Amino acid sequence: MDNILKIIKNQNQLALENAKQEIRVCNDFTCQYGLTLNEDNIVELVECRIDALKNSGRIEFAGGILPKLIYAFCDSPYLEQENYESTLAELQEAFYYYKSESLDRFTDDELIEFMVSVFNGRAQGSSEYLIGTSLDALCRYARGGYDPADADGAGDLF
Repeated sequence: MDNILKIIKNQNQLALENAKQEIRVCNDFTCQYGLTLNEDNIVELVECRIDALKNSGRIEFAGGILPKLIYAFCDSPYLEQENYESTLAELQEAFYYYKSESLDRFTDDELIEFMVSVFNGRAQGSSEYLIGTSLDALCRYARGGYDPADADGAGDLF
C-alpha cells in the first residue's frame, strides 16, 4: 500500500512539474508583449489551477488550460505586467467554472475565443465584466440550446 501511495505522489509531483514547465515555455513568446511570469507567479497559477478544478468539479489529465489562455490573451491591449498574473488566475478560474456551467457545449477553443473577444471588446479589459455578465449570459443560453452561430438570436447580450 505504501508503494502505491508513493507512486501516486510521484505522479502528482511530475504532473505539477510538467504544468510549471508548460507555463515557463510561454514566457519565450509573451516576452515580446512585455509579459513574463517568474517562478513564484508560476507556482501560484498552478496552485490556482488545482483550486479551480476542485471548485468546478473538473479533472484534467494534462497540464491545463493556462498555456492556451496565455497565448490567446498575451497580445491584449489591456494586459500589463502589473496585472498579468492576477488576470490569468481570474481567467483560468472562470474558464473551468463556465466550461462546467455551459455543460461542455463549447470546445475549449470556442470558449477561449469568446472570452478574448469580450475581454478585448465590450469588457475593455475588465475580467469582472467578462465573468459577471457575458460568460454568465453565454452559459444560460448554452443550457437552453443556444447556437453560437446564431448571433442574431442572442441579441446584444455578449
